[in-house]
Amino acid sequence: MTWIDCGREYLEPIRAIFNEAIVNSTALYDYVPRSREYMESWFEVKEEKNLPVIGVLDEKGELMAFGSYGPWRAHAAYKYSVEHSIYVDTRFRGRGLGKLMLQKLIERARGQDFHMMIGVIDAQNATSIALHEKAGFTPCGQIREAGYKFGRWLDLAMYQLVLPTPEHPVEV
Repeated sequence: MTWIDCGREYLEPIRAIFNEAIVNSTALYDYVPRSREYMESWFEVKEEKNLPVIGVLDEKGELMAFGSYGPWRAHAAYKYSVEHSIYVDTRFRGRGLGKLMLQKLIERARGQDFHMMIGVIDAQNATSIALHEKAGFTPCGQIREAGYKFGRWLDLAMYQLVLPTPEHPVEV
């Protein structure tokens, strides 16, 4: 297993993982698979804002999972808060990759002086909720019927982890 910072050379494997989640799960409240153009702009934003896209490769060099985070909201006072996401290729689930990926994202967020990590999870996703709780995240709210997919209303569970950074926050 090898940890990497995913550049655009991983655009297609990441897009495939995203699109599988869009088509087959409630991990993403989206209907339309992501195009190459969409993913190119996604990577552009990550690069411009110095936001990580990290991945883990198997011994053959295949991307097994990736994770990232981005701004929680656009307003300036939220600059120390990020919302993260983790996706594991269906072929590699059940190996603890989600736990390892979450730990790596927490380390990165601390290293970038973020104060709050927020996970927005489909309320029926017991695996993701347990993963976050084991990592020290606490529930901070639920939004009922926030989305509609697969013929039913979906509730969102929100989890937060307060980090001990930054040492000296500023309002600039």
